[in-house]
Amino acid sequence: MADNNTNESAAIRERARKAVEQYDLGDLCRYCEGEINEDEVDQEMNRIVKTVVKDYEKGRDIDHMNVYEQPNQDVVIDIFQKLMVILYPAYYNDGTYRTRSMSSKVEVLIDDVMYHLRKQIEVALLYDEHFKDASKAVRKKAAQQISLEFFRQIPKIREYLDTDLQATYDGDPAANNKDEIILAYPGLFATTAYRIAHELFLLNVPLLPRMITEYAHRETGVDIHPGATIGKYFFIDHATGIVIGSTSIIGEHVKVYQGVTIGALSTRAGHKLHGHKRHPTIEDNVTLYSGASILGGDTVIGEGSIVGGNAFVTQSIAPNTRVYVKTEELVAIDSGDEQSLNNIPSTEDAKTLSPSDAWFYVI
Repeated sequence: MADNNTNESAAIRERARKAVEQYDLGDLCRYCEGEINEDEVDQEMNRIVKTVVKDYEKGRDIDHMNVYEQPNQDVVIDIFQKLMVILYPAYYNDGTYRTRSMSSKVEVLIDDVMYHLRKQIEVALLYDEHFKDASKAVRKKAAQQISLEFFRQIPKIREYLDTDLQATYDGDPAANNKDEIILAYPGLFATTAYRIAHELFLLNVPLLPRMITEYAHRETGVDIHPGATIGKYFFIDHATGIVIGSTSIIGEHVKVYQGVTIGALSTRAGHKLHGHKRHPTIEDNVTLYSGASILGGDTVIGEGSIVGGNAFVTQSIAPNTRVYVKTEELVAIDSGDEQSLNNIPSTEDAKTLSPSDAWFYVI
């Protein structure tokens, strides 16, 4: 199969090369004087269109043609962005809704978001076995009830976000104020997307929760599955390259640094593992430093523990434990002002650091 693909690719490249050789690409004026035969181009375009449409007829998963049976990604993102205005009314106000009072503004905004959310949930329910063969009227009614229930959870979402904001402010000495965190910190942005998506996930809404968290993933580099359970006062610092799996359970007052993975130990069985707990449990007051990998559904990081940078943990850790990667030898070279950087320092200049000296790998 690989040889066939290679040969086919080589043949395509050869045909392309011969096609280019038909033209004198140095004679640019030739292409400025309208010498392209539009009839020939139209005929070739028609052949290409027929070829592509014919390819759609193969019955594969990627060949579905009914665009109205999938949620609209642009609309889902717009819903999320408007929910940000509802959650943070003073920070994400784009001026679209001009009313005399906050109550009127919120009413108009919620009515708008609820209408579009209901429409997208109605379509998404086609992916739920309980609604797959249900009538449009049944799905519409169910989607309306789900939308109402979701909006009843807005105060709960905001309660959790307030604790996340406080945890971020308390945990980051670089933060000047909370306004800066809301407006600029990708960690809180990703956490907010997760909090919204998680409530939809709990309401058994297909597709939409993952679409929201993956939008935040693209924007921030933080990948939190909406199925994860995360307690209050959650703080993500630097917010790059973080992965939190779908069956993770994270307690309160947990701090996560960049590059941390809370993931599955093995996915060799593939989709057969769906529904099983594959990701760790992180108890309260745990800190996971940069690059740490915590893996496995049976792995529990006990309350009050600290996991140092680049640690690879696949078994449970007792409460109040410090875990770190011990290097074989860490050497600092004092080459002095008179030595050239190109010279090899003498062994007398080398100092082997003790663990107490090397704060950056021992926690």
